[in-house]
Parts: sequence; structure tokens; C-alpha cells
Amino acid sequence: MSTTNRWGLAAAGFLMQMALGAVYAWSVFRVPLSKQFHWSISEVTLTFTICIFVLGVSAFFGGLWLNKKGPRIVALTGGFLYGLGVFLASFSAGKLWWLYLSYGLIGGIGLGLGYIVPVTALVKWFPDRRGLITGIAVGGFGAGALVTAPLATYLIQSVGVLQTFAWLGIVYLVVTMSTGYFMKNPPEGWKPAGWVPSATLTAQRAAKDYTLGGALKTWQWWALWALLFLNTSAGISLISQESPIFQEIAKVSVIAAAGMVGIASIGNGVGRIFWAWTSDALTRRWTFLAMFLVQVGLFWMLPSLSTASVLTVVSFIVLMCYGGGFGTMPAFAADYFGSKNVGPIYGLMLTAWGCASAFGPLLIAHLRQSSGSYVGGLHLIAGIMAVSVVLPALVSPPASQKS
Repeated sequence: MSTTNRWGLAAAGFLMQMALGAVYAWSVFRVPLSKQFHWSISEVTLTFTICIFVLGVSAFFGGLWLNKKGPRIVALTGGFLYGLGVFLASFSAGKLWWLYLSYGLIGGIGLGLGYIVPVTALVKWFPDRRGLITGIAVGGFGAGALVTAPLATYLIQSVGVLQTFAWLGIVYLVVTMSTGYFMKNPPEGWKPAGWVPSATLTAQRAAKDYTLGGALKTWQWWALWALLFLNTSAGISLISQESPIFQEIAKVSVIAAAGMVGIASIGNGVGRIFWAWTSDALTRRWTFLAMFLVQVGLFWMLPSLSTASVLTVVSFIVLMCYGGGFGTMPAFAADYFGSKNVGPIYGLMLTAWGCASAFGPLLIAHLRQSSGSYVGGLHLIAGIMAVSVVLPALVSPPASQKS
């Protein structure tokens, strides 16, 4: 395959991830579903929690499967289940359990299977630009809500919330399956013509390809899992409480807070590409160290920022770091354990996402309820990130202790 064609495959992967990343637009469904069927916001929100948790679990099995059967069949199955799950959600009138089953479970399985494919395939096609290409791939996931949120809002107002699920399910199915068809691995041992890794790059990469079992026997796999968990916990704690945090700290209205959330959320997609691209030059470990240090200062500052514009900018940068973890970690895993089995190795690592999605929001919500403000929670997160800086400073490739 030529360089031009591998970039075409990258474009297909980006579009596929955009369709999958539409799940981040779930918040636009919360109020319409709650009002129409008299469900609480917590009951409706649980749908999203189920979906993301199932994503983390099914991504692991997707990684195992694509190692045996190749990326295409996994991508097509994931796209089909994701589109089907969202479509079936249109039949959940008055049946909360059906919403959990369709959008949460079936859709979540499809998400996990689909999510792992572009990441693992593209990291093999771009050994020369691992960080940049995985950043672009998952950047599509982060950007999905930017397109879907206004579209879904328009459809909800035009045809109703359940019919919106039907239309979006069909669109997701078509986009993910048509782009997933192009997903495939390069030939064994393939690399770009004339490309030779630098000494710095070689020092940060494992000397062999690890199996999943072999990777799990190293402390480095667990260290990378912890890095992803810690970074995700910090960012998602802010994401889960953004609007009320903005209203409490900057004293803005609900409408103004919603606008601030929209602007700050763009940082999620931007950070996936920016930090991943940076990691190609800075190395993955120092990129994580930089993201942790940035968040120490920003989380500590957040409670004292009373200006809406400044608060929005700071939140934007925090979400850049949140997205940066997802953009950088696939390349990190490929560097330390080889690209051959990166599907199951990174797929299992994504369970950190599911765990963090429960831990971060629960932590900050509990501290807010017990203290009456967000100050203590935000400062605690700053402290956790400060202690966590030790981890990326110490981690190094399993087969080599070079730094």
C-alpha cells in the first residue's frame, strides 16, 4: 500500500470514530427523555454509564477477535451493533430497561468493537507517526459530538426523541459499516519505504512484540493502565459537573453555562491530536508528565476563577489533557509492547476508562455534597495529579531501562 492509500485509510478511520464518538452527545437526550417518560435525570444518565462501561469491556474482546480474524470483520460487526442499538432505542417508550438494553448494552458492545479497530490498524500502518495517527483516529471520536449534538437537537424538535434514535441509528450503521469495510492490517513487517527509526525512538520502544499474557506480567502494563485511569478520572470528574461548576464559581446562568460547556468540550478533540502529535517528539512518558503537571495547576486554580471567559479557557485546557490521554496511550502501548498484539493489550487497558468513568464523577459529586462546594474536590484532584507525576517519570520500556 502506498503512502497516499494509508492516509486514505486514516481518513476512513477518522470518519468511523466520528460516528462512534456521537455517543458523547448523549446529554441532549437527557431532558427530552426525562420530560416525555417522567424518568429522573439519574435514570436516563445511567444509560450513558452502561454504554461507556460496556465499551471498555467489549474493546478487549474486540482486540482479541481482530488479532485472529482481522480488523474488517470486527469493524463491520461493531458498526452494525452500534447502529442497531441506537435504532432499537426508538422502541423504548415507557420502558427504561429497553433503553438500557438497546442503547446501553447493544450499542456499548458495538462501540467497543468499533473503537479498537482504527486505533490498532492505524498504529501498524504508521510506525513513523504513531502518536499523530492515533491522535487523529481518536480525535474523530472526540469530535463526534460536535456534529451530532446540533443535529440530534434539531431532529428531537422536529420529529421527537424516539424517532431521532431511529434516524441516527440508520446513519451510524451506514457510516460505520462503509468506513469499517476499509479497515485492514499491513503485511507482516511492513514499514514506509526508506524509514529508519531514530536512536531516541528506538530507546523508547520494546525490543520485541509481547503477547497479552506477556504484557500483563510486566509492571509497565499496570503502570500504563494507572496512567490512563488517573488522567481520565481527573478530566471526567470535571466533565460530569461542568455546568454546575460554572454556575457556582462564575455565577452564570444555566444558558451561559451550557455555552461554556460547548466551547470547553472542543478541547477534548483538540487535545487528542495535539498531545499525541507532541508525544512523537517529546516521547509518551514526558507527554503524560507534562499533562499531569498542567492539570495540577489548573485544578488548583479553578475554584478561584470568577471570570467566565477565563474559566472556560482553563476548562478547555483541562479537557485537552483529558483527550490527550486517549490520543497518546495507544501509541504508548504499541511502543512498550509492540504493534503486533496491540489490539488485545490496549483493549484490556481501556477498562481503565470504564473504571475512571465511575470513580471520577462519584468522587467529585460526593465531595460537593458533603462540603457544600466544589473547592475541596477540585483541590483534591490537583493533589492526586501532583502525586501521580511520579509514575510517568519512572516508567520505561519493559525490555530496556533506557530513558
